[in-house]
Amino acid sequence: MKPVVQISLDLTTIPAALEMARMAMRAGVDWLEAGTPLIIAEGMNGVRALRAEFPETPIVADLKTMDGGYLEAELMAKAGANFVVVMGQAHQETVQLVVRAARDYGVKVMGDNLGMPDMVAGARLLEDLGCDYVIHHIAYDQRTLLKEQGKPVPSPLDQLREIVKAVSVPVQAVGGLSVEQAIDTPKYGAPLVVLGAPLAIDAKAFRVASGDVEAALRKICESVHSFGDVPVGKEK
Repeated sequence: MKPVVQISLDLTTIPAALEMARMAMRAGVDWLEAGTPLIIAEGMNGVRALRAEFPETPIVADLKTMDGGYLEAELMAKAGANFVVVMGQAHQETVQLVVRAARDYGVKVMGDNLGMPDMVAGARLLEDLGCDYVIHHIAYDQRTLLKEQGKPVPSPLDQLREIVKAVSVPVQAVGGLSVEQAIDTPKYGAPLVVLGAPLAIDAKAFRVASGDVEAALRKICESVHSFGDVPVGKEK
């Protein structure tokens, strides 16, 4: 699979999300993510606005679904999303119903292993339940408080190779990665590179980061896209 660059639009207004999405597309980003803050603030309208302006671009709706799986996936599919996110910590029935809705409406499911007691087994379970992708995710709140307490902070890279080996679907790693680490995730077998805070988003204020973000994004996209194919599934 060719590596994919996904931008996380963790903003709280449609105009801000569209402005950043335009910049990201100019820089060479492949997928747009309607981040959880945008979905909380704008709901389906945020996804609709992205779809209207970018009719051919894959859109991820980061719902972090915990219940009401079929309805949430249906709503976002109808709004124009190509991918919906369900949490592995939800009941298995919720994951199954998200998968059912995705099949009914022609979208894909990303299963997020954030907070699962055994993240490797959790990733495997998400695939077994029908998820098309696995998100290996270290929580923002966990990282923030551990850092405040002077305790070791886990990284998605710690178990990324194990996660990739455990499943046959594409994997993305999220949570506290530096730009250099994010660019390197295809080397671990994870072809979906997600860019958000701190490069593109100020996570504490839900706004675009300072500096020449577009130039930085362009360099990152060029680096990731030059990596070459990442073996997935039977290719591994």
